[in-house]
Amino acid sequence: MKLTERLGKEWVFFDGGMGTILQEHGLKAGELPETWNLSHPDEIIALNRSYFEAGCDVVNTNTFGANALKYPDNLQEIVQAAVSHAKTARQQAGREDAYIALDIGPTGKLLQPMGDLPFERAVELFGETIRIGAAAGADLVLIETMSDSYEAKAAVLAAKENCDLPVLVTLIFDEKGKLLTGGTVDSTVSMLEGLRVDALGVNCGLGPKQMHPIIERLTQVSSLPIIVNPNAGLPRSENGKTVFDIAPAEFSDLMEEIAGMGVQALGGCCGTTPEHLRLTIEKCRKVPFRPPVAKRRTVVSSFSQAVEIGPKPVIIGERINPTGKSKFKAALRENNIEYILGEGMAQEDSGAHILDVNVGLPEIDEPVMMERVVTRLQSVIALPLQIDTSDTIAMERGMRLYNGKPMINSVSGKMESMEAVFPLVRKYGGVVVGLALDENGIPSTAEGRIRIAKKIYDTAEKYGIPHEDIVIDGLAMTISSDSGSALVTLETLRRIRDELHGHSILGVSNISFGLPQREIVNSNFFTMAMQSGLSCAIINPNNEAMMKSYRSYLALANLDEQCAGYIAAYGNQPAAAPAAAGGTAMPLAESIERGLRERAIDAAKEMLQTVPPLEVVNNELIPALDRVGKGFEKGTVFLPQLLMSAEAAKAAFEVVKDAMKGESQQIKGKIILATVKGDIHDIGKNIVKVLLENYAYQVLDLGKDVPPEVIVDTAIKEDVPVVGLSALMTTTVVSMEDTIKQLREKKPGTKVVVGGAVLTQEYADSIGADCYAKDAMATVHYADSVFGV
Repeated sequence: MKLTERLGKEWVFFDGGMGTILQEHGLKAGELPETWNLSHPDEIIALNRSYFEAGCDVVNTNTFGANALKYPDNLQEIVQAAVSHAKTARQQAGREDAYIALDIGPTGKLLQPMGDLPFERAVELFGETIRIGAAAGADLVLIETMSDSYEAKAAVLAAKENCDLPVLVTLIFDEKGKLLTGGTVDSTVSMLEGLRVDALGVNCGLGPKQMHPIIERLTQVSSLPIIVNPNAGLPRSENGKTVFDIAPAEFSDLMEEIAGMGVQALGGCCGTTPEHLRLTIEKCRKVPFRPPVAKRRTVVSSFSQAVEIGPKPVIIGERINPTGKSKFKAALRENNIEYILGEGMAQEDSGAHILDVNVGLPEIDEPVMMERVVTRLQSVIALPLQIDTSDTIAMERGMRLYNGKPMINSVSGKMESMEAVFPLVRKYGGVVVGLALDENGIPSTAEGRIRIAKKIYDTAEKYGIPHEDIVIDGLAMTISSDSGSALVTLETLRRIRDELHGHSILGVSNISFGLPQREIVNSNFFTMAMQSGLSCAIINPNNEAMMKSYRSYLALANLDEQCAGYIAAYGNQPAAAPAAAGGTAMPLAESIERGLRERAIDAAKEMLQTVPPLEVVNNELIPALDRVGKGFEKGTVFLPQLLMSAEAAKAAFEVVKDAMKGESQQIKGKIILATVKGDIHDIGKNIVKVLLENYAYQVLDLGKDVPPEVIVDTAIKEDVPVVGLSALMTTTVVSMEDTIKQLREKKPGTKVVVGGAVLTQEYADSIGADCYAKDAMATVHYADSVFGV
């Protein structure tokens, strides 16, 4: 029986830890676990077999870190051996009914623009491993421990494009329900469901108890089978080894509780053993199975925000569009991306929920421009995007590189249009706008438009696109040429809602084309449309008349609890100034806070004409970074925005340095950063480096997979008082402890700050670290305290 025939219909049990058990069997600190596929095949086979014998239905290959970055010369040999060992173990255990999962972990790098790994290169890296594993006989692909939704998307596309195996994804959330890069349960579920994965869930980072809030939210929003693979509690160091605090019997009790929460698949991660899983399976098989429930929600998402269409009307900002905008057209021709970003930020500040993105001009390369604009927008703005183009090449580029589940504008009732667009929606996911027109043009009656809407729904279903992922455009036609057109549109909206049980969208301002004082007509028609069931309005949110109509309608329709939104907007409280739109000059501090590099450079040059360089640094650069850092700590600013702000500050500081003319900037102190021996994951280290340098620290970056001796020797030679150590994997944190011991022996008094996904305060204390930094800003604060800043 295929795994997809069982997922969501009966209990499926996954295996547990790999690296932590190999450590007990002799895996040395810094030794790469995947090398044991070649050097210790019997150990790998025995461990795989023990999970099969414990009753696990899915057992992972020892390929978590197997990619060409780590194994440029023998990747094929390592992956083929891992699959072969799992197949041998399955045969020895007599478990031909069980499945072998090709285990795919993160690359250890941040994707552009936050890091240096291009998205398509990530797809290539994952694809290479997946092709080898699928050809060797794996039964499914398990993409696990993903802390970045963008990297998860790259891995899913690689799997879909390089094999026909089931694809399952589990992510690593923190206790606040956030990914490292800011993704939420809602936003990642939306994206992964759009990508048509077969199951999704959570693993690693947390123990069973700490995962409860995440599991609860997963069951509320996911229509797919949910997988839960926790750690065996929290790690600590004991006699030089990493151990976890939940024994098998207690773990099985906790997993029995999770089984009753409405999940469909269970397993373990770091610290769990075959005995943990044997007892878990024994208990949880008795828990009544509850299949997943289709939620039928219409959701679009960015990397960090999910917007549900339906509960109340949604505002889609229309300003990123060259139609009738000479300055915008000039920005496209001149590749002035920051002008476009300014338009997006202004609409975000004015209350838009989604941003329409149209960059079509005959004289430019639209696919290239769509790629540039989408990637830059999603790095500084958290709102979901609507990709608006009739060019399917540009549409696909935007959809492929988009970090979330976008809206797609649009498809029509023409068969040619549906045949071009629906395969893209099927592959990449999205909520697609269906225009109620076909080969015969725009029907003059609501009946004709509803007929086309039904055709769009029916055709979409044949492509596997559900009803809830279609939003019908009822088409607002100007009343200046047909005085009855508004009534036809309003009837169409009502029938979409009442007869088709669907959602609708309009380009509202089309209704007044050719009339004077257009906003009078637009704002009143907008209210009438919302009353008739309009779900999404493409408008200019910077237009106060339109926003007054919107906010007052929500209050009157009981869609604004206690009129809170209305009061916040009009209660005589000073409102935050909106972002400077388009080419309007922006202050230096705001440019930094919003992550606009070019504007920060221009603002710094302007300010230096009247302000001394050091005052620019102390009064603008550092305070702006402080505000961004505090927002990050509060959860109102996310990692992509934090890093873009740091890059903007860095660019501005280069301008300031040029203006100093020999003046020396005061360096606060020297700090060593290194990812410890055996670990090639340098995401966390690189983030910390960017921030420390922006706060005027000299960073000696020793890189990744750094032996303790190199770190100690450098600390002595350079007389560095603070050392920062990073590790992602449980198998490498022992190298961290060894490094600290050597520092204590050979350079006493050195302060050591540690961080990484697998670390906790308790673990940091147990290995003798001076500080546990839960995020990059915590490292900055600790450095300030050490150097007395």
